[in-house]
Amino acid sequence: MNLNDLQNISDNFKNTQKMPVLFLGHGSPMNAIEENQFVQGFRNVAKEIPKPNAILCISAHWFTNGTKITAMDMPKTIHDFGGFPQALFDVNYPAPGNPELAKETAELLKPTLVEEDHNWGLDHGAWSVIKHMYPKADIPVIQLSIDYTKQPQYHFDLAKRLNKLREKGILIIGSGNIIHNLRLIDWRNINTVGVGWDWAIEAREKTNNWLLDGNFQHIIDYHKQGISLQYSVPTPDHYLPLIYSLALKDKSENLVLFNDELIAGSLSMTSVKIG
Repeated sequence: MNLNDLQNISDNFKNTQKMPVLFLGHGSPMNAIEENQFVQGFRNVAKEIPKPNAILCISAHWFTNGTKITAMDMPKTIHDFGGFPQALFDVNYPAPGNPELAKETAELLKPTLVEEDHNWGLDHGAWSVIKHMYPKADIPVIQLSIDYTKQPQYHFDLAKRLNKLREKGILIIGSGNIIHNLRLIDWRNINTVGVGWDWAIEAREKTNNWLLDGNFQHIIDYHKQGISLQYSVPTPDHYLPLIYSLALKDKSENLVLFNDELIAGSLSMTSVKIG
């Protein structure tokens, strides 16, 4: 992509004040239909930032071989879970897509090959949080998948190429959970906020300190940071969206935490606002 292309990311999107970047701890799919402090946190952060022209979401729930981007006009609402009440399956979030933005995002990420996808849609990592922020579903949403064959440093470096989108009013959201170990959930306290196993408490303290200090290399190299991080990130799918969000932080930008709570022993809802 040449300099002229970079300066003209679609006639549909004029230059704007640089948009913030978010990482949202999305937690249980039930957060989509429940009223609690976490969904209020999603609503509050939406009030604090300019209304975006479009949203690019990197969700833990689109983990693929290679990198893909949704490129349909009207993405479907994907109910990618089981065992929940019918009311959750009845939720539809009819936000439009934006094929042109998908094409231009793919161009920005070259030489990485990004496949345009017309089958996926919006998974619950995206719609379960965005529906609280923008309930009218009037903002186009596209999703970028996470290539499970690559290491965290690769994802951090790839995400940096997305920075130009922020100057076009595009809100970039990583959606996952920093601490996410479903095998070690404390079922007696499944809905109790503030409950965490000792290793989860330690991991939360470590990662929060690294986030606030700007020590992102420790976050990228989480597998080297001891047993508490190993328990917290048994698989990288929910952790890597954080890497995408952090890669977009400029040195002069503020980073703040919100929804910063442990729940059910082995999950953290900690979310991040950059800018």
